[in-house]
Amino acid sequence: MNIQTSARSVPSIPDWFGEITLIVSHLQHQGVLTDISEQVRFARRRFGRYEVIDFLAVLFGYAISGERTLEGFYERLQPWESAFMALFGRDRKPSRATLSRFLAALDQTAVEALRTLFLEDLLARSLEKEEQTGGLTDRTGTQWLVFDVDGTREAARQRALPQTPDRPAAQRRLRPLCAPGYTGRKRGEVVRTRTTVLQAHTHQWLGTDGNPGNGEYRAELRRAVAAIQSYLKAYQHPDACTLLRLDGQYGTGAVLADLAGLPFVMRGRDYQILKRTEIQARLKLPPDQHLTHPESGMVRALYDCPDVPVGPDGVQCRVVVATHPAGEKKSPVGVTRSGVVYELFFSRLPQQAFTASDVVALYLHRGAFETALADEDRKVA
Repeated sequence: MNIQTSARSVPSIPDWFGEITLIVSHLQHQGVLTDISEQVRFARRRFGRYEVIDFLAVLFGYAISGERTLEGFYERLQPWESAFMALFGRDRKPSRATLSRFLAALDQTAVEALRTLFLEDLLARSLEKEEQTGGLTDRTGTQWLVFDVDGTREAARQRALPQTPDRPAAQRRLRPLCAPGYTGRKRGEVVRTRTTVLQAHTHQWLGTDGNPGNGEYRAELRRAVAAIQSYLKAYQHPDACTLLRLDGQYGTGAVLADLAGLPFVMRGRDYQILKRTEIQARLKLPPDQHLTHPESGMVRALYDCPDVPVGPDGVQCRVVVATHPAGEKKSPVGVTRSGVVYELFFSRLPQQAFTASDVVALYLHRGAFETALADEDRKVA
């Protein structure tokens, strides 16, 4: 056996380069890259000879590569950057500083143009013959199309900065991107929220929005509903058989006006409803059903309350109250009163098609929708 060594560096091709080649070739064949070059315009000084497609090429490659940092992606790509940019029909890769200036200066008009282009491309190419849009069949045999609107959060920790008269005011780099907000189970002082819209059966992503802190959830929800309506029109699916599964941050009656009349199920957080006379009267009666969690074994007693006025406009809504005994630790969700944890679930699903346990189980990840969003949350982190 002969072993030869050399002092000359011979870098190996990154293992993700082949995947990028396949995806970019497909985008080129579908005309997506050409559409971006022709339809998305953003001109600004100090960008030199670069176009929008140059920066998107780097972002596409970075997202596909799975590298933890942009710096690591640039280092791995450096020996092959000419071949990488040639995949997009370009001959020069923008530096990290130029990319940073581009992202800082990018206006909302260009972002909306990109979002519209990607959604139109998704709807223009229907699923293959062997693929179906999927669906959820209720107890009456009606098929529903489920869309999941949820937010993934990334928390950032901020170290203490010295503040003395001889130093200038501190400028944190994350200030334009993050803000104080609900951190969930993540450790940090500031957060950034990204709202995603998912077709739950085919796992098609219909849109995404990102904002500092808790995000502009009302505006993001309206954009999500508009994207869902475009999808329904493209596939000629009736609105009445469309189900929106919403995250708990939308759990107030105020957001019902943003749903354009689409059926929904979401966790409620307006616990003042529990004080209403009709709710208190219903809680004194036996529960409609009991639901046992298959993993934790927790048993919830379910009380179905139809036609409850919710929100400032008093919109009629179906409210399912779930109760279980409080444990030694404080429950992360719901409100605890007299040793009992109360959880709220709002819905506009018919009782003959979805029982109270169906509504709660549909929200509590039994439909396998939360799994996809949990994977997406790990990618953000």
